[in-house]
Amino acid sequence: MPAIILASASPSRKKLLDAAGIASTVMISNVDEEAQAYTKLSPKEMVIALAIVKAHTVRERLSEPALIIACDSTFEFEGQSLGKPLDARTATARARALSGKSGYLHTGHCIIDTEKGMELSDIETTKVTFSVMSDEEIADYVASDEPLNVAGGFTLDGLSSAFISSIDGDYSNVIGLSIPLVRRMATHLGYSWPELKKLSARVSA
Repeated sequence: MPAIILASASPSRKKLLDAAGIASTVMISNVDEEAQAYTKLSPKEMVIALAIVKAHTVRERLSEPALIIACDSTFEFEGQSLGKPLDARTATARARALSGKSGYLHTGHCIIDTEKGMELSDIETTKVTFSVMSDEEIADYVASDEPLNVAGGFTLDGLSSAFISSIDGDYSNVIGLSIPLVRRMATHLGYSWPELKKLSARVSA
């Protein structure tokens, strides 16, 4: 039976799977997300491409059967892809631009079943609307360093949750991995949700 591998360095994605009863082993792909080959793509094309590359990169390092789950997220605002701000100046500019407005969080998903020789990829999109933020609130949030390494410069499961007034769609997708989509993809691969939980139980045993 295959082990479940999460090809992601994101603690939030691991927590989402854990909370849903899916234990996994983390293997980081170390794919360069800022490479021009990806950044020149549209937001949706980019997250799908990166999810697939991450999954295949990890697959090349495995010798045992595995069910590999890989994801990549970006925030689309006014037609532009807003990845991780990485520095305080960019994070501040992002927060000011998003204040009182909406955008779309796209997450590409790729699942490879090495035992069955099957692969699926799909995307989930959620609309996110922000409250109007004061300069004081933005400065305080950026000073926390939280926005520097998350897509769009915000996260629903952290300090910025206070500034997200509404979402339209799957909330887990905004955190970085759509649990409902993973369930649907697993079903297409021939696994019921209870079976997937049993597979993952071997990880936590």
